[in-house]
Amino acid sequence: MRVWIDQDLCTGDGLCVDHCPEVFVQLEDGIAYVATDGAPMNDPGGSGSLVEVEYKNISAVVLAADVCPGECIFIEL
Repeated sequence: MRVWIDQDLCTGDGLCVDHCPEVFVQLEDGIAYVATDGAPMNDPGGSGSLVEVEYKNISAVVLAADVCPGECIFIEL
């Protein structure tokens, strides 16, 4: 499973970070990004921003996508 965020839709609530800080980070701009080892991906919203989700984080990432008020978290199987 892979995940990415559309930053244009992000409302900056940070719920994704609350649910899965291993995969999501929120930067100074108030917008959430997917991350690898705590480092945000360098191509937000593009193909370079896809992050492979470890098995242990799958349920947390799905929950984060479900509760996201901006509906900006996209999951690819």
